[in-house]
Amino acid sequence: MKELPTISQFQVFKNRKTILKNPLPFHKANFEKYGDIFKVGVGFRKTIIFTRDAAIIKHILQKQHKKYQKSELQTVDLAKYIGHGILTSNGEHWRIHRRMVQPAFHKKKLQGLLGIMKQAIDSELKRIEPGMNQDVFPLMGDLAFQVVAKALFSRFDIQHSMEQLQDFTERNQRMLIREMRQPYLKWWFMVSGKINKHLDLAKQGRNILNNIIEERLASGEEKDDLLDMLLNATYEDGTHMPRHQLIDEVLILFTAGHETTANALSFTLFLLAKHPTIQHKVLQEVENIDMEAYDLMQSLSQLTYTKQCIEEALRLYPPAYVIDRKAIADDVVQGQNFPKGSLVLMSIYELHRSSAFWDSPEEFNPDRFDNALKRDYSSYYYPFGAGPRMCVGNNFAMYEMIIAIAQIIKKYRISTNLKTVEVNPMISLKPREVPVFFELR
Repeated sequence: MKELPTISQFQVFKNRKTILKNPLPFHKANFEKYGDIFKVGVGFRKTIIFTRDAAIIKHILQKQHKKYQKSELQTVDLAKYIGHGILTSNGEHWRIHRRMVQPAFHKKKLQGLLGIMKQAIDSELKRIEPGMNQDVFPLMGDLAFQVVAKALFSRFDIQHSMEQLQDFTERNQRMLIREMRQPYLKWWFMVSGKINKHLDLAKQGRNILNNIIEERLASGEEKDDLLDMLLNATYEDGTHMPRHQLIDEVLILFTAGHETTANALSFTLFLLAKHPTIQHKVLQEVENIDMEAYDLMQSLSQLTYTKQCIEEALRLYPPAYVIDRKAIADDVVQGQNFPKGSLVLMSIYELHRSSAFWDSPEEFNPDRFDNALKRDYSSYYYPFGAGPRMCVGNNFAMYEMIIAIAQIIKKYRISTNLKTVEVNPMISLKPREVPVFFELR
């Protein structure tokens, strides 16, 4: 078997400030130096395997997915803040609850949520101030936040509670990133009480959700929203989810559902603002679509070029920029030995920008996703993951993004003086700031 080049723990420590702020340049430099796979020492004889090899990634996520599972980075470290829902669990626990959550995102159910989705989007877009620069990242964060909150709870009177929950989850995410990127300080985080402080924030967030659930049950109302679907979901023996599990699933849908969409929308708007010709093509398409139609899903299906722009933005800035897996059995991939217990981090960001698979990979070119032109990208394009653990809400997110982009471009001409957007890789890939100038058409 091939012996992998290894980045020592000393090299990691030497680059600790850069890695804490943004690890992507460190990843890229080592991929360029050592090739598509290398190891990183993290102490106590532990190593992490990094790869951007398309065949290895497909093997792990799809072909031999049963030999791999989510690592402790998610099932322990992230789970202590957001619970053991379908994002942070493995094995039979994951399979059972995935089957229970999946029907909430079937096409027929989504069709009933599109009206709520559009109403929330239109309401948030009223905050755009034409004739001036506005950072679209917090704007899209609030938009995606309201969409998920209203699709989950069908309520417009819980703004303060939802803002508290959003604040708690974002503060906990920043803490988790420090734990992951500064493992040598984990002892200090424990003894100083920092972790306990953030666990208390997580508890407060769960109490907020529990109160909303209690109010729903006490009202006796049927809303046919995501919360109702989860309340009505049953195990094979006919019993319902226990309250702690219901809160876990709701919290994960809330956290993952609004954050990744907000990121993707912000990057898409930046790219459209930088490319007026492409923006004009979107305008030509959306001008001819009735967004007030009874069958909104049918209208959205006609916005093919708008969807291509989003798909291309997701290629350049994938929300899940790194995917983790742990080998639960010995495996051999591409002549490389992956012993049981190996932790593998797969760089989707690097794969999506590889010149081995993409022509002019740094260029924003939505035409590459034209159905008449595009190749089969399924082996090296993973904006929502792949295999059985592909994001359960991918269609929900795509519909939401198409509506938001269509409504913005139909009403505003957007531009920006920003040459490149600075990324902020947290649990998902965020932009730091996206100033956009809005001009009424």
